[in-house]
Amino acid sequence: MTSTKRQIPGTLVFDGDVAQRGYELNAMCFSFNKVENRQAFLGDEEAYYDKFKLTDAQKQAVRSRNVLKMLNAGGNIYYLAKLAGILGLSVQDVGAQQTGMSVEEFKARLLAYGKEN
Repeated sequence: MTSTKRQIPGTLVFDGDVAQRGYELNAMCFSFNKVENRQAFLGDEEAYYDKFKLTDAQKQAVRSRNVLKMLNAGGNIYYLAKLAGILGLSVQDVGAQQTGMSVEEFKARLLAYGKEN
């Protein structure tokens, strides 16, 4: 019996393999539920990466503040939302990155959609 991975064009499907690849990154993001961990991250990001044994790809993704790279490094968007908040990224910032638009273009698209519906 062969299984076919679910594919959605233009979308990274978060499955077991991706979850396994992103374990360290997601564990770090989960730790941000505690204020002291958020403060520790802001105090020394590199030490915090090492504490959770992030891979080089995960470290580079976070350093670049690029959510798509974080997703490709195995990040789960629900966990990454905690990190995005710490980094000062709004939902519109994240949406713009995911769609390849500027933040202004993304906001305009949201407003236009709201007026249409």
